[in-house]
Amino acid sequence: MKNARIDLFWPSYCGKEIQEAIKKLFPEDMSNRWIGEGPKVKEFEKAFAEKFGYKYCIALSSCSAALELAYHMLNIGKGDRVIVPVLTCSATNIPLIRRGANIIFADVKDNLTIDPIDVKRKITKSTKAIVVTTLGGISIDEELFAIARKHYIPVVIDAAQSLGISEEYGEYVCYSLQAIKHFTSGDGGFLIIRNKYKYSRAKRLRWFGIDREAKIKANWQPYQNREMTMDIEEAGYKFQMNDITASIGLVNLKHSDEWLEHRKNIASYYDTHLKCQTISGGSYWLYGIVVDSRDEVAKKLMDKGIETNMAHIRNDVFTVFGGKRLNLPNMNSIENNYLYIPINTRMTIEDAKYIVDVLNTIV
Repeated sequence: MKNARIDLFWPSYCGKEIQEAIKKLFPEDMSNRWIGEGPKVKEFEKAFAEKFGYKYCIALSSCSAALELAYHMLNIGKGDRVIVPVLTCSATNIPLIRRGANIIFADVKDNLTIDPIDVKRKITKSTKAIVVTTLGGISIDEELFAIARKHYIPVVIDAAQSLGISEEYGEYVCYSLQAIKHFTSGDGGFLIIRNKYKYSRAKRLRWFGIDREAKIKANWQPYQNREMTMDIEEAGYKFQMNDITASIGLVNLKHSDEWLEHRKNIASYYDTHLKCQTISGGSYWLYGIVVDSRDEVAKKLMDKGIETNMAHIRNDVFTVFGGKRLNLPNMNSIENNYLYIPINTRMTIEDAKYIVDVLNTIV
């Protein structure tokens, strides 16, 4: 065990079942017509919606596409004030740069999710939206949604790290099926929408703004009897999922509960036995520790075959966001002390015991 490498991340998938699903999609006689956005995408959307209790659910090419679409639906444009988490994957905030938004970074709580108190402090009459991230899978404080409702400000949840957990709040919820998430489809994402009209609009926007259902009714013919069968009223994107991705996702969705339970068991062992401050919860996509001399601890763990990483760093220091370390007291305080240790479905409890023994000795 001491010579073994324990990876921070590892993809969760059922190889044999996926191979069988792909074989059905690609029969030797080439009798299957659909490998793009076809029946498997619809089946995956329905299964995902039923599994997690959502009514309006759209399958997309990535979580980044879901975020981009959510920002489009909110009509976020040049100069619009948007409050965002300072600690998140840069993919959360980069689409706002392209849209010319005025990004306002909010501080973090002790668990590294966005701080509702700082958000409240930064709301003005011109605030267009609030974006939050369930970092590591940890749910957002309900106080934030109460604040947003009071000010009539829509909230977008970047739930890329919360696959397997349903979100009660938020006008838009964005999920990721990227390779190392709780279960994967290789890549892909879902956008959760709260009403039927916006759902219909989003379905058009994911395919250039074209109403595919209208095309289907017209047997895919753009003209019939010298008249157009469909129109494009709003410029959209090429964000659709395909049946290959959906087939992989459908297989792995069936195992999502057992994989989430496995993560919870690893986290429970850490919770009980680690002697340092820890950060985890929700879907347990990441398991964090807070230690002094973080970089030295990380090196010692790597020397013992245990991979660690910060996973994400504060966005304000990136040049694209201004490259300036802002006065965010909580973020400034914890910046040099947080670290993520392995938690994935390839790990065993024995691996967790080894990590605990090594880490407790170090700290």
